[in-house]
Amino acid sequence: MEQTAYRLTEFAHAAGCGCKIAPAVLQQMLTSVSFQHASFPNLIAGNEGFEDAAVVAIDNERAIISTTDFFTPIVDDAFDFGCIAAANAISDVYAMGGTPILALGILGWPVEKLPPALAGKVLEGALSVCNEAGIPLAGGHSIDAPEPFFGLSVNGMINKINIKRNNNIQEGDLLYLTKPIGVGILSTAIKRKLIESDDYTTALKWMKTLNKIGATLGAMNEVHALTDVTGFGLLGHLIEMIGDKALSIELHYDKIPIIEASKKYLAQRVVPDATYRNWNHYQSQISFGKNVNVMEAFNLLPDPQTNGGLLIAIPELMRPEIERLLTQNIFPAVVSPIGQVISRKEKKIFVE
Repeated sequence: MEQTAYRLTEFAHAAGCGCKIAPAVLQQMLTSVSFQHASFPNLIAGNEGFEDAAVVAIDNERAIISTTDFFTPIVDDAFDFGCIAAANAISDVYAMGGTPILALGILGWPVEKLPPALAGKVLEGALSVCNEAGIPLAGGHSIDAPEPFFGLSVNGMINKINIKRNNNIQEGDLLYLTKPIGVGILSTAIKRKLIESDDYTTALKWMKTLNKIGATLGAMNEVHALTDVTGFGLLGHLIEMIGDKALSIELHYDKIPIIEASKKYLAQRVVPDATYRNWNHYQSQISFGKNVNVMEAFNLLPDPQTNGGLLIAIPELMRPEIERLLTQNIFPAVVSPIGQVISRKEKKIFVE
């Protein structure tokens, strides 16, 4: 782990996607707002259904994907922070099945507390990830802020027939997750100065990894739904997938990929505050089977992820194809379904 004279996490009240406004509060904010999407016939996806990005048609075949994402430091090293924030923002384009084409930076910096050169390191990290994604970091905007934050506004392109919504799941679909959960716990261990070197490396690996496979999934007609797991945790994003459909999800807890090191810190009661906010909002919609370690699951399933994996919903007949694709592109431990979509029962999520 690189040592730095400035620990960026000490200058922020929360870490990464854990700084998101709680889902219950966000719902209150949006309730009274009428966005009048019907006035814009070219708008294919707006904020209805809590989509990962907005999509607007530019002609009969093509559409532009547009998204914005930023947060406070999740690691202490400025370069790594820039990498993670950039990868997280770009992920929203991949989560719609698209290909990113352009990024603009969004920077808040406490100029009287942290040197400008450190902000330059954040931008260098973001630039390295943009280069990996094959897009320019073409400019942006910055302000003097009480605590540091950084992210990107990202545009992407997609053929309209390839757009993947987050809530188009169908009964019988199998669900896959392309990254393990537990990053929120590890990032809290970083902030509390408890993280071990190997575990820090593991956290960086997953948070920096681009979800490029999303563009490939977008071109596959059989993929019914796609979204990325971020601040609302696995549970929150599964519930968004269900939306108002007469469906439920059976979640196979023993099949969910989990960063093993996160359990070590969980035993030390290292849990992000956002986990409890998420759980309080979703708990009435969850049921646990008798063989599930409820105390562990209660802390891991709502754990806020930063640049988490993609959730994929596919029909059973596509299983061999999707598992070959995941094996070729993703760490092998994630190549099995974590659940399936069933007809609606008394709860939305059944953890078995």
